[in-house]
Amino acid sequence: MRCRYTDGSELIWIFMDLPLHIIILAAGDGTRMKSRQPKVLHIIAGRPLIVHVLDTALSLGAQGIHVVFNPESREVREACAAWDVEWAEQAQRLGTGHAVMQAMPGIPVESSVMVLYGDTPLVPAAVLSELTAGAGQALGFVSMNLEDPSGYGRVIRDPDGRVTGIVEEGETSAEQKAIREVNSGILLAGADKLSRWLKSLGNDNSQGECYLTDIFALAHSQGVEISSVFAPDASLLAGVNDRIQLAALDSRFRQIAAAALMAEGVQIADPERVDIRGQVEAGSDVRIDINVILEGRNRLGDGVSIGPGCVLKDCSLAAGTRVHPYSVLEGVRTHGECDVGPFARLRPGTSLGAGSRVGNFVEVKNTILGEGSKASHLSYLGDSEIGKNVNIGAGTITCNYDGVNKYKTVIGDGAFIGSDSQLVAPVTVGEDANIGAGTTLTKDAPAGKLTISRAKQVTVPGWKRPKKRD
Repeated sequence: MRCRYTDGSELIWIFMDLPLHIIILAAGDGTRMKSRQPKVLHIIAGRPLIVHVLDTALSLGAQGIHVVFNPESREVREACAAWDVEWAEQAQRLGTGHAVMQAMPGIPVESSVMVLYGDTPLVPAAVLSELTAGAGQALGFVSMNLEDPSGYGRVIRDPDGRVTGIVEEGETSAEQKAIREVNSGILLAGADKLSRWLKSLGNDNSQGECYLTDIFALAHSQGVEISSVFAPDASLLAGVNDRIQLAALDSRFRQIAAAALMAEGVQIADPERVDIRGQVEAGSDVRIDINVILEGRNRLGDGVSIGPGCVLKDCSLAAGTRVHPYSVLEGVRTHGECDVGPFARLRPGTSLGAGSRVGNFVEVKNTILGEGSKASHLSYLGDSEIGKNVNIGAGTITCNYDGVNKYKTVIGDGAFIGSDSQLVAPVTVGEDANIGAGTTLTKDAPAGKLTISRAKQVTVPGWKRPKKRD
């Protein structure tokens, strides 16, 4: 890849042979968000804006990722603690050019540098890959066309279509304001040349800031050809400045995620009313009703159906599993066709065997429910191991917590637990045992026997219903 100069000399600059370093600008105050929280930590699709950008940067195989942040916003570093990044402080916000300068000391001279933005979460990795692979000069950027280019730097080209510069909105002439091709802000440059251009930047403009875009005019003046990659969908390169734009990007993310699932054969009742906040792996003939939220990593087997108003997080549902309306599942595994809900809450550690059922207003936590077993309504099952073909009556509670420690309840195959029973752990119910309704079980119940603890029923002679006093 070559950079040609007007004097006829030639500099060889091979991006593909240079390590890629990515700078993410994340020091903006975000005053229009009207929030105490840094702008890049606001959420779309269940994750902070900057986390989406970090994931995209990692997908490009960057050797180094450098985040420019406001040192007064330490929570940005805390939110990104799981990522291997270098941090560069920008104590004063003196423009985008100044921001990039803060990160340059940590970048080797023999590198290529890409600049991204912490408030622009939907940029497709494919567009960035095209920029790294196709930039034939020492400077490249991503452009887009907008019906209303207000607020964006205009791309200036000569009659032959060569880029000669980028003019920010506040500096444009009346003629330049009509240009619809705008700068996305994303650029790629050789580290050595970029450092030199940055040192030449001034702040003689309407904002009194160092504009990063001024490097384009400098490059052109040195005879450097400037390449551009056109982004076909400008909505994916939009940034966030206020709550309205945040909601718009969240909606756009939902559309993209839903479209991807439908392309794989998932039936979604209304793509505008499903919220995908993570990764979803789905088999054939999966059906998702309205107002469903999918968080984290979810695997949905063939024929799984999710009813309206359900929330799933980090679940793996086997083929044929049916989740009925308004159920909340987190960390759940099913092993065959199961029925859940409506109005069920299944917490982490729940494992359901084939043919099992968890009905309405049942809460399950850290519990194995065996094949064919049923807890149809109004029960709490925690820290339990329940065998096959067990019937859990309405109102049953496993009392697993003594205020300090938790204990396990074991129920053998074929057992029948009568309604309104309390099983005080640690306790074991044998196979085919019957527990009478209303029992408080504090000792193990033997297999094949009826165990019951119940106060003697009496009728009080001469009792009269109380009456109100005059």
